[in-house]
Amino acid sequence: MLKYLVILLDDTATSFCHYAVSKTEKRPIAPETLRNGILFAMKENLNVQFVYPDYALPAEYETIVESIDHVKIVSSHCESSDLKKAADIVVFNGWDDMENFAWNSEKAYVLRTPKAELFERCDTLKTLLGKAGRLNVVITDVETFTETDFEKYKRALASLSESIEKRYIDGQAPQLNVLTDRMMLEAMNNCNAGDEVITLAPDGRVYVCPAFYYEQAYSIGSPTDGTDIKNPQLYKLAYAPICRHCDAYQCKRCVWLNRKTTLEVNTPSHEQCVTAHLERNESRRLLGNIRKVGQFMPETDIPETDYLDPFDNHDKW
Repeated sequence: MLKYLVILLDDTATSFCHYAVSKTEKRPIAPETLRNGILFAMKENLNVQFVYPDYALPAEYETIVESIDHVKIVSSHCESSDLKKAADIVVFNGWDDMENFAWNSEKAYVLRTPKAELFERCDTLKTLLGKAGRLNVVITDVETFTETDFEKYKRALASLSESIEKRYIDGQAPQLNVLTDRMMLEAMNNCNAGDEVITLAPDGRVYVCPAFYYEQAYSIGSPTDGTDIKNPQLYKLAYAPICRHCDAYQCKRCVWLNRKTTLEVNTPSHEQCVTAHLERNESRRLLGNIRKVGQFMPETDIPETDYLDPFDNHDKW
């Protein structure tokens, strides 16, 4: 069941996930298309998320945007300081802007980073845990992980986990998606593109997610004509033969990465599974350590496993 509509306000609207923005020419969504998208969201009772470009849109756009309750997703490079202050989510497309940024401890932030920079600058990430209300780390080249990278990621997670543990002991409750989300979850909480979330692009067409617009141009309809997803069950967890048995609940289960790496939207790659299970396992250790020092935590159970890729456990499905 659809719950969210993402609206890209321009072809250069910031990425907030794994995909890269392949278009460089400014092309704002037509005002009429924007109105149609909002009307579609109202009719379908969808929550709207507006994704902004770095340049300032004409005032007419903000008037239309404010006609519906919404979430603003804005890049840290956005020219408008007012818009960055008003944003619900600020995206860092790299590390350069983070040091001197005016952080808000009640706001959510996204850091998009290549794996190599994450491994090298893990200590920097620790210093940000107290500055952000929530910090989501998105690794932009997860599909290129090697066995050596898995080991580096495991060490990085352990280092971050130690910092989070100390903050919990001091009475803080930092939120870092790759470690703290799994401690709070009792069921899958994935991206769910194509099932709960769809995207309206500046060309007036609807897509499964922004990545399908930028990378594949695979449209599923329009706000005026409606949407038609072929084989819609393939985007649902119940029809994902591996993921429906998995308890790495924090995993994005990115259908675009699935399609890119395995040619099937409901089948994850080895790299996506292993990184998610490394996060899960470190979350398990972190949860146990926090409980040992008497800090209140929900009664979440993260059982021990003997595998990192569910394919290795297929005989137990």
